[in-house]
Amino acid sequence: MSNQQKIQDAFTNQIEYCRSNGAPITGRIVEAIIGALDESTELGRQVLGWEGNPLADALPLRIAGGFHALHLAGQHDGLSAIYEGDEQAAKDAEQIIAATIETDEAALLPWLDSPPQTNEAGRSSSYIAGLLWLTAQGLPPRYELLEIGSSGGLNLMIDRYHYNLGGVSVGPDDASLSFKPDWEGPPPADVPFTFESLRGCDIAPVDLADPAQARRLTAYIWPEHTVRFERMKTAIEMVNDRPPNLEGASADDWMIEQLTRPQKAGVTRVLVHSIVWQYIPKAGRDRIKQAMEEAGTRATAERPLAWLSLEANRETYRHELIVRHWPDGSEPVKLGEAHAHGAWVKWLGAS
Repeated sequence: MSNQQKIQDAFTNQIEYCRSNGAPITGRIVEAIIGALDESTELGRQVLGWEGNPLADALPLRIAGGFHALHLAGQHDGLSAIYEGDEQAAKDAEQIIAATIETDEAALLPWLDSPPQTNEAGRSSSYIAGLLWLTAQGLPPRYELLEIGSSGGLNLMIDRYHYNLGGVSVGPDDASLSFKPDWEGPPPADVPFTFESLRGCDIAPVDLADPAQARRLTAYIWPEHTVRFERMKTAIEMVNDRPPNLEGASADDWMIEQLTRPQKAGVTRVLVHSIVWQYIPKAGRDRIKQAMEEAGTRATAERPLAWLSLEANRETYRHELIVRHWPDGSEPVKLGEAHAHGAWVKWLGAS
């Protein structure tokens, strides 16, 4: 397959994904972008000549984030008309996108430089479900949570949110943010657990206390998903009140360092991550896998190790919740599938 075809396929896949996940306006924007781009502009040359894997690199979402940022800044009436659902603007979307490139190419180009930061607090519902499952397996119910690809650290505030997962209540009742995903399948185990610590890293952490960085993160939220804007607003307030424990580091270097640190008896150490694995270079993924396998050989019943991930299956495009734990159950177990933004969970109730 030619690189040009891979780029076209990446945009087609993203358009279909948007439309099937309640984001038709974003899908129309992505469709208009690929339709408007050609090699007469620097933006067109960079996108159409993309040398990496356009699907794994989330190329369509990188540039779509730039257009959404322009809309949020209120700089283009025509562009804003598309986002606001104007039917005529939707028909003229390619022309509007082309005109926007002509006037604001310099503002759009930097959005190609890094993958989208799609930090979403709703994904922590899957983390909680996984921790309930691990607790039910008999692991010490006090968790040292280590998250890679934490972005702005929204999921590192997991202990401050309230959850209703298939009728199972977890977290403080007076939480500023609550999550109740549509639940399919049996409820998870209703068992108590606590957190020993919550720490994370990101190669380029987002400081949500910085208004400019907060606006950038907000630009990656699809405009149709208004509830996510409200969540982000509340989460930013929570970050400003008490910042999460977030460090700037590569996922592999950071995780290898964490695995060498002493682990308390009666505490389960857990690597967690969501919608980030594809952005880590293969060499880094391999280093993490090797480090976890080696640490697993040292795990004991008093100091167990677990690995919980919510990542896309690149064949089915479904986001799967997978868990491994040592010393006993080191084989991967699929606990379920979940919406990328936490809207629903399909729980398999694996035992």
